[in-house]
Amino acid sequence: MSDYQAPINDMLFTLHDVINIIGKLQDLKHPLELDEELVNAILEEAGRFASQVWAPINRNGDEQGCQFDSGLVSTPDGFKQAYQQFVESGWASFYASDKYGGQGMPKALHVLLEEMLYASNTSLCLYPSLTTGAIHAILTHASDELKDIWLPKMVEGRWAGAMCLTESHAGTDLGLIKTKAQPTDDGHYEVTGTKIFITGGEQDLTENIVHLVLARVAGAPEGVKGISLFIVPKMTLDDQGNIQSPNAVHCGSIEHKMGIKGSATCVMNFDGAKAYLVGEENQGLKYMFSMMNNERLSIGIQGIGLTSRSLQTATAYAKERLQSRGPLDKKSDTSYIVEHPDVRKMLFWMRSHLEASRVSLVWLGLLVDRITDHPEATERAKADKLVAFMTPVAKAFYSDFGFEACNKGLQVLGGHGYIREWGQEQLVRDARIAQIYEGTNGIQAMDLIGRKLLSDGGEGYQLFKTAIWQAVASLEGYADIQQSMQKALDAHYETTEWILNNSQDRPALAGSVATDYLQFTGICWFASMWALALNGLKNSRFLNSQQKQEKEALAQFFCQKVLVQYQSLQSSIYAGEDSLMMLSAEQI
Repeated sequence: MSDYQAPINDMLFTLHDVINIIGKLQDLKHPLELDEELVNAILEEAGRFASQVWAPINRNGDEQGCQFDSGLVSTPDGFKQAYQQFVESGWASFYASDKYGGQGMPKALHVLLEEMLYASNTSLCLYPSLTTGAIHAILTHASDELKDIWLPKMVEGRWAGAMCLTESHAGTDLGLIKTKAQPTDDGHYEVTGTKIFITGGEQDLTENIVHLVLARVAGAPEGVKGISLFIVPKMTLDDQGNIQSPNAVHCGSIEHKMGIKGSATCVMNFDGAKAYLVGEENQGLKYMFSMMNNERLSIGIQGIGLTSRSLQTATAYAKERLQSRGPLDKKSDTSYIVEHPDVRKMLFWMRSHLEASRVSLVWLGLLVDRITDHPEATERAKADKLVAFMTPVAKAFYSDFGFEACNKGLQVLGGHGYIREWGQEQLVRDARIAQIYEGTNGIQAMDLIGRKLLSDGGEGYQLFKTAIWQAVASLEGYADIQQSMQKALDAHYETTEWILNNSQDRPALAGSVATDYLQFTGICWFASMWALALNGLKNSRFLNSQQKQEKEALAQFFCQKVLVQYQSLQSSIYAGEDSLMMLSAEQI
């Protein structure tokens, strides 16, 4: 089984040669004075930590899984120690606000840290990922009093966060939730209900778990307009903020899953548990989206990280496995399978998506930084609008290609990919969930076309269009590639206008074409990121001539073998909804 090695050099190329991260952060007036030497040192240490501390226990986490006994959850052997090292090394506080003890690092660096952590150990990474999202929601919407109580120890990593939305009868449609919150005489609430599929709802890594729970206060409006958000801790606190006693929060069971077995997926019962209202009553869904959108980007990064690890294993295997004679080999009877075109096609597909995704990831992380750090309010608003448009694309497109990439990585190894030894089958199982949780990818597609395109009047799309067209227009020295990219972008614009013009009078159209439209948007986004990457080759300080040649070949492959799919996607969209709606529900 190949060990994971963090791709630090490619990350440095992306940060410095392609994005010019130091200059961009200075333009934003980011509060930290980062220089190239410090950024490089941070990435190298993060890579070392991921490769040497988290990666070695990944397989055991899958084989042993989490254990449940009388309401308590035990994580796999080594997880608690590895998490403690994560906290002691300062990674838990990396992105959090310095006001509450965090380091305040930019999102453009945090996304690469998450890539490495997901690649090394997806199950373990999910615990701090949920905490990051919970911190963001509390920081954005809670009172200063609640922030002062809960955030410092969450930022430190001593307390974890969990997101409690789903109920057995209410998945995506949160307006159906039945969990109740009753006000008490002391100004708090008591929450009663059951939530399912709660990642990290119970675990043995931290001394407390801060559950963010959606519940309905008596007399609240029906549907989503009557949902409130509450902090419901596993352990209650005394007046000094120290742990006092167990709250009426209990884990009823954990799920037995296809993958991510080292991540506890819990049924959580709240039996009149002491709770604290976040913000105002009946605004909970809006508040929860702060956490959910953070998690959607994080889950997308899961797909990128698993692609990276699968590609490393598949490439190493392809270079040492002999099988038949390659098409260009005239001397020997057998060649390494890396010489065979079909194997190359799979490896190139994985790598061309991975490298474009890494540029897009830093590009998107920098947009998140613009929301908080840009000195001009109009630019902050534009960044916020564009991030909102891109969030469903990132979550769905990253996780879709991540699962497909892990499948291709398994296929490269043939029978050896299907067995435990090389680890590829675990990556496939771990990657599959990313297309489902935090809103299925079908829901992401509907969010993109319904909320972010049609309801928004195309404002977010116009910002996206401007960004990707500028990126492609800036490409120099690759006329054929630039022409291919622009044809796809032109078609995407025409298709978007067609959807905007036809959806109002055809109620089933948007849902029928949403997934195709998201995929179309994703490949155009990646094409523009390849334009930025090719421009970064000219004066690269991190790539030698051979590595530059590799990236030029990958960009060409992406345009000739991936981007051309826009034609079939456009045709499918123009075909509309008729074939889907011909049969009644009873006939299906």
